[in-house]
Amino acid sequence: MHVPSQRPAPAQPASPDAVLIRRTMAEVGPVADKVTSYFYALLFVRHPDLRSLFPAAMDTQRDRLLKALLTAAEHIDNKPVLVDYLQNLGRGHRKYGTRPEHYPAVGECLIGALSKYAPDIWSGEMEAAWVRAYTTISQVMIDAAAADELRAPAWWYAEVVSHELRTSDVAVLTVRPDQPYPFLAGQYTSVETPWWPRVWRHYSFASAPRSDGLLTFHVKAVPAGWVSNALVHRARPGDIIRLGPPGGSMTVDHTTDSGLLCLGGGTGIAPIKALVEDVAEHGERRPVEVFYGARTDQDLYDIDTMLRLKQSHPWLEVRPVVDRQGLLQLPEAIREYGPWTEYDAYVSGPPGMIRSGVDVLRASGVPVNRIRHDSVEELVVAL
Repeated sequence: MHVPSQRPAPAQPASPDAVLIRRTMAEVGPVADKVTSYFYALLFVRHPDLRSLFPAAMDTQRDRLLKALLTAAEHIDNKPVLVDYLQNLGRGHRKYGTRPEHYPAVGECLIGALSKYAPDIWSGEMEAAWVRAYTTISQVMIDAAAADELRAPAWWYAEVVSHELRTSDVAVLTVRPDQPYPFLAGQYTSVETPWWPRVWRHYSFASAPRSDGLLTFHVKAVPAGWVSNALVHRARPGDIIRLGPPGGSMTVDHTTDSGLLCLGGGTGIAPIKALVEDVAEHGERRPVEVFYGARTDQDLYDIDTMLRLKQSHPWLEVRPVVDRQGLLQLPEAIREYGPWTEYDAYVSGPPGMIRSGVDVLRASGVPVNRIRHDSVEELVVAL
C-alpha cells in the first residue's frame, strides 16, 4: 500500500500553509505524547458527549486519531494522495458513530493542543494555516462518509461459523456477514469483538471473494493484544463480531500480465493466499512466486494449503523459508531466485519483515512503484 509517507513530495515549492504546518510539527514532535494527552483532555472536558465514541481504555489506540490528523496536515499540498487517504479515513470513521457535527470540536481541541506545546512559534498566521488545513481535511472526510452512507452500512455484523486453532497462538476464523460484504483480494478490514467494545484491529482477508459470501481471517494472539487474544482464545462458532469497511490497495492489477513476487511472513501469508486465488479465478497463467517466511517450522501453519494450491496451478511456485539459528534467510532466498525486475512485488507480515523485505526487493532491482504492501504507518492511523 502506498501511503502519504511513501509518496514523492510534489515538485512545486511548498505552500505558505504547508511551511507553517511543518514548522509546528517539528516543534511538537519531541513532546508528541504530551500533545496527545492534552488533546484528549481538552476534548473530553469541553465535549464530554464525545467520550462515548472512544474505547473505555484509551491506551490501546489513544494516539490514532491525532496521528491521522497530523499525517494529513503534513501532506496538505499533495492533494491527490491526501484526498484518497482522507476519504478512506472518513468512510472508516462511520463505524464509530462519527457525525459531521463532531468535527469542529476535534479541530478546536487540535489547535488548542498545538498552540499550548508550540508557544514560542505560535502566531495568528500559524493558527489560520491550521484552521484552513483542518477545514479542508474535515470536509473531505465528511463528504466521503456522506457518499458512503448511500451505498454501504457503517459496519457489518458477522457470525463466527468456524474457529480452527492451527498452533497454540494462531487461529483461522471463518465468519458470515449479515449482508453482502464487497472487497478485493489483498485488502483488510477492521474487527471489533463483543469483549472489547470500540476497540478495533485490522486483519487481512485470507481468501478472494467467495460465492458463499464467507470471510476468513488468520489471527495470531500477541502479548497484551486484547482483540487478537479474544479472537484466538475466546471466540467460538455462534459469536457475533463487527466488521468495518474494507481498506488497502495491495491488490492485483489485472490489466497487466506481469509476474507476482509474494513475500508472506507469519499470518501475513493470509492476503498472499487471497492474491493467488484471485489470479487463479481470473484464469490467468502469469507466474506467481510465493516466499513463505517463518521463524520455525511450526510457524508455517498454512503450508499445506499453499502446497495444495501449487499442485493445482502449474504457474505457482511456493518456497517455504525458515530462519535457522536466528539468521534471516528470506532476503538471501529472494536474491538467489531473482532477478525480479519484471515482477510486481507484494509484501505482507510483521512490521520488521515488511521493512526488510522492501529493502531487499529494492536492492534486487524491483522498482519502488511495483512494490505493494500495507504500511505499518497506515495500519496505525487507518481507523
